Amino acid sequence: MTQTNYKEIVASAASRCKDAGGRLTIKREEILKVLLASKIPLSAYEVLDLYKEQTRESMPPMSVYRILEFLEQQELIHRLDSQNKFIACSHIQQDCAHQVSQFLICRNCHSVKEVSIAQALVKELNEQVKEADYKLLSPQLELDCICNTCLKKESLKEENLKQKD
Repeated sequence: MTQTNYKEIVASAASRCKDAGGRLTIKREEILKVLLASKIPLSAYEVLDLYKEQTRESMPPMSVYRILEFLEQQELIHRLDSQNKFIACSHIQQDCAHQVSQFLICRNCHSVKEVSIAQALVKELNEQVKEADYKLLSPQLELDCICNTCLKKESLKEENLKQKD
């Protein structure tokens, strides 16, 4: 990601925070940049370690958790429940209302792709949950997948093994 992209994303994030009555402080911005730069989800401690590397400043873990919570409330990042890790939202610069996200998580390289779920699907899922006498707490879906890059690598490995036999 280029410096220009970071500036545009951070400006959009700051505007979103301001519109919601919050503020994107320098530390919050730095934590957001850590997540924007990462190709994989990060735990709070991984975020803290990268923050320390990039800024040469220390921060208490509790502060990182509070910042992550703020960024999540502002819909700038997402928490992946299945991994207890965080990832930057792929829709930060979009002005549209935030939709329900579905996360495709590669079990090999741990890359994540965020895609939106059709509202009709969310409605149907909610109805099925109600029919089963449960209450849906979060419609966020996290799917165990293999990305095309890893799939190609696996195919190459299999071909090589067949050729050796």
